[in-house]
Amino acid sequence: MKIIALIPARGGSKRVPGKNVRPLGGHPLLFYTIAAAQESGIFSGIYVSSDDPRICYMAELRGATPVPRPPEYATDTSPDIEWIDHFFMTTKSATDAFAILRPTSPFRSAETIRRAWAEFQEKQPCDSIRGVQKARENPHKMWTLYDNSLCPIILRDMTYKAFGVPSHSAPSQITNHYYIQNASLEISWTRNVTERGSISGDVIKPFFTDGYEGFDLNTEDDFILAEALIEGGLATLPEVK
Repeated sequence: MKIIALIPARGGSKRVPGKNVRPLGGHPLLFYTIAAAQESGIFSGIYVSSDDPRICYMAELRGATPVPRPPEYATDTSPDIEWIDHFFMTTKSATDAFAILRPTSPFRSAETIRRAWAEFQEKQPCDSIRGVQKARENPHKMWTLYDNSLCPIILRDMTYKAFGVPSHSAPSQITNHYYIQNASLEISWTRNVTERGSISGDVIKPFFTDGYEGFDLNTEDDFILAEALIEGGLATLPEVK
């Protein structure tokens, strides 16, 4: 089977200007994702979708194929399906599957990508897999406001039947486990996009990331923490050759 890598790297970012090419550990952030994709050895093509000519130029310097993205598909509210559909419509790429690799997850390694590709094939039948990690916050302990009063997000679950108390008053250890998606990767069949207008399809299976594989840089604090992790030897960046 053929699989390609799609790397979204638009030029705009309100929280961290120039985020996708901001230096980290001596190189622009984008370079680490390109390097990991190249080292993985599984892709028949590595493409960077961007509305920024500078980013397209930088991607080409590192051996990736730039795909200019129309600005209307690169706004703060643009859904991923727009630029991905645009990619397949313009390139006519003949591939069975694709992986979305976001530059904001720099600690994702070539081994991470190879492991995910193997799991995608082993977990068939499914439409896609998505990187997830155990959620730090328990949604059973979360509330919203209704008519100026607190209302639990999860109103009732099996905790009532088993212990006779609402889940927000029960120990976290006896509530369900919850997982949050991270920026490490997604792998999906191309037909989900070309035939169904969907990135992930209906049947999505988990790819459980380890350690900092799913660490996502979106704020100034995230960059400070990432630098500290690198300096402390707790996380390793892919080698940019």
